[in-house]
Order: sequence, then C-alpha cells, then structure tokens
Amino acid sequence: MYVVIVGAGDIGIPLIEIATSGGNEVVVIENDDERAERAASQFDCLVLNADATVKETLADAGLDRADAVISTTDQDATNIMVCLLSQEFDVPQIVSVVHNPNHMNIFRQIGVNTMQNPQRLIAEYLYRAVRRPSVVDYMHIGEEAEVFEVAVEEGAPIVGLTISEAAEEGLLGDEMLIVAIERDDNERPITPRGNTRIESGDMVTAYSGTGITESVLDVFLS
Repeated sequence: MYVVIVGAGDIGIPLIEIATSGGNEVVVIENDDERAERAASQFDCLVLNADATVKETLADAGLDRADAVISTTDQDATNIMVCLLSQEFDVPQIVSVVHNPNHMNIFRQIGVNTMQNPQRLIAEYLYRAVRRPSVVDYMHIGEEAEVFEVAVEEGAPIVGLTISEAAEEGLLGDEMLIVAIERDDNERPITPRGNTRIESGDMVTAYSGTGITESVLDVFLS
C-alpha cells in the first residue's frame, strides 16, 4: 500500500514503524523540523518537512495515488483540514485521531474513520488492567456493549459445561455470546458451537451487550 502519515509525534512514530516494517510505501508529513529529521533518520520512508494543511504539500506527498491517509497530529482542527483536503484527492481510506470527543460528529459528518483520543484509551486500558486483571483485552461496541478476552479460571461456574448447558443454567444470558476459544493444545482458535465444552485455562473471546460487569466476569472466574 501507498500510505501517507501526517504527524511524526507520539502516535505517528509507532505508526510509521508499523507501516514501514509491513512493507508499505510510506510518506510522512511533519511540520516540526526536529520531528521530521528524527523520522527521516529512523525509518525507510520519504519525509516532507512541510505543512499538511496546504494542498500543495499533499500533492507533493502523492495523494493522487495514495491508498490511505492517516492524520495523527495533536490538533483536531489540523486533522479535520487534512481529511477535507484528502477527500479532494479521492483517497480511498482516510483515517484520523480525534482528541476531543465533542469533535467526533464533525469527523463522522465528513465521512472519516476515526480513533478517539489514544491517550484516554491507553489510560482506560491501564485502569482496567488493575481493576480486572483477568480481562486480557477488550473493545467497546456502541455505548455499552463490549467484546473482551478472559482467561477461564479453574473452578469457574462455566468450567466443564457446554455452551448450551451454560445457557440453560442461566450463566450466558440473551446479551452474552462466546465467539471464539483459544486452547493450548489447539493450533487454531475454536469456533464454538452449542456442544463445545469450556475448559479451565481456555482463553475465551466473548460479547456482552451490557459490557464487562462483575456478573458477566463471575461466569469465567473462580
């Protein structure tokens, strides 16, 4: 892919590393001299030390043939302008970081895929890691629903039961769905069916329409 990344800051640098190591053709636009020089010295990519809110800069970056533009600056106004200008080049994928939740609607209205305030997401992830260490990973869906990974503990209520049996006993309500199971002696994740039996040590990926509540987690913990 031909990817244009705007911003070489705390978010942009790891993104540049991932994109370049993945074999993509990457162009970086960074207005700050020091950051631009750092990116140019660290990664195999073209770095333009210029203002990405100027259409000519985006043209120099080759937006007319770009597969994706990702704007990662710490200013929502800059990211919005970059996205609007990118649309004039008909870039197939335009993605932006959004720092202020109140600006989410603006990005949606202009048809841009967004990632909300990464710093807040990291903070929430760390808080959850302390509060609920059994939850390995999670993702919000809408306002309340969440998909999460949890390690099933020995002695948990669901251990030894099939998914159908767990549902019959009320352990899995209408808002709960087990979507995948990772097991040490299986090379690939298990796609669960009604007769799939849950074992201790399983890494379960589950969907909860009510979020990761204590009652939801208690099913998998001893």
